[in-house]
Amino acid sequence: MDQHLEFEQPIYTCLEKIEQLKKIVPAPANLADEISALELQSKAETEKIYSNLSPWQKVLVARHPNRPHTLDYVHNVFDGFEEVHGDRLGEDDKAIIGGFAFLDNYPVVVIGHEKGRETEERVSRNFGMPHPSGFRKANRLMKLAEKFSIPVLTLIDTPGAYPGVKAEYAGQHEAIAKSLEIMSDLKTPIVNLVIGEGGSGGGFGIGLADRIGMLEYSIYSVASPEACASILWRTAKNAEEAADALKLDASNLIELGIIDKIVTEPIGGAHRNHEETYAQVKKYFLDELKGLSKHSIEGLTSKRYEKFKSIGV
Repeated sequence: MDQHLEFEQPIYTCLEKIEQLKKIVPAPANLADEISALELQSKAETEKIYSNLSPWQKVLVARHPNRPHTLDYVHNVFDGFEEVHGDRLGEDDKAIIGGFAFLDNYPVVVIGHEKGRETEERVSRNFGMPHPSGFRKANRLMKLAEKFSIPVLTLIDTPGAYPGVKAEYAGQHEAIAKSLEIMSDLKTPIVNLVIGEGGSGGGFGIGLADRIGMLEYSIYSVASPEACASILWRTAKNAEEAADALKLDASNLIELGIIDKIVTEPIGGAHRNHEETYAQVKKYFLDELKGLSKHSIEGLTSKRYEKFKSIGV
């Protein structure tokens, strides 16, 4: 069976029973009816659980190990991806990937965080936490997109920017600030989507966009619940309480006017049905690009600036 979260147990109890029934040989006459009833029960349990998730449960879903990552979207939503490496200054930060691709007939630049899957890859990608060189690589791609009048699409999925000594010495805060400066006045459309967790400056560092979307069970906040709890209560044990206070889920953030669109996930979350999620994400990007194409570049950059200036007012 797939990995599952503790609160998903009633769903997987039904699925396990279905698997056990399918192994019965010879099959009893009423087997198909029993399996059908369990499938309906599993669907009902899934809808019940996922329609009432707490903010902390949404944090756990956003971090689910089977949830699609940026590279999954790159290979299943886009065509002809050509990755660009390095920041032209010192190194190639694997926590951020980016390059040129096609979205149907649209040439685009795709940039996103990549956490990696297996342990070795996760370490090499620093668990999706960018160094300054990652932001500078992203900025290099953004300026190329501007030069050739190609839209920029960003996918956010990071616990935050890397907080280590090496990153601080290399100018982490300056790199994030510079990225925001470049994006605020970039002369090409920018569409953003939070696909997992958008933590702190690591997420926002490539998140200043004309249109900001979030997958239904993703999260986006100024700090992770654990970091927030460590600051306020001096212990990460209060992370669940911090998640409630941060209002980091999509439904809260759209009410606050911080995001523009919630992209619906399959019943039970993106980790349960990758193909349907890819289709929804592709539709989101296509719809947003078609909408933005009706505006002048001057109008876009002006609205982009005003949009972010008004947040929190």
